[in-house]
Amino acid sequence: MDATDLRLLAQLQLDASLTNQALAERVHISPATCLRRVKRLIDAGIIESRVAILSPEKLGAGLTAIVELTLDQQAAERLSAFETRAVADSAVQQCYRVSSGPDFVLILQVADMPAYQAAASRLFATDANVRNVRAFFSVHRAKFSPHISLPAAEQ
Repeated sequence: MDATDLRLLAQLQLDASLTNQALAERVHISPATCLRRVKRLIDAGIIESRVAILSPEKLGAGLTAIVELTLDQQAAERLSAFETRAVADSAVQQCYRVSSGPDFVLILQVADMPAYQAAASRLFATDANVRNVRAFFSVHRAKFSPHISLPAAEQ
């Protein structure tokens, strides 16, 4: 990746809805070059997807739960089985295998406490391998950003 790629990525992190023309103008390259480079970044897996970030509160999904979860058995197949179930659940926004401490940290976004309880029942209570669950509920989101720090791109 060169400085132009880094400038493209920086602009796309700010606004992925930019047209190719607008993106090319902001990065100071031709539209054809812009299109080719963005396609290459997508094909290389550097750009995983382009999404709209929605407001959970305005859509009625205002409860965020951060859940630490420890399994009773940590064999690879047991970890994979839980992970598969977790990532398939619509309430789970993020799923991380972590060490040391709990086996997983999950971020759940749900409408309210009954919706959390339903998700907890699906994910934790029905799995005999789940040993310990600690849930923390967000009372205020001070920052949410999917941005990744990039090396400084030359202007």
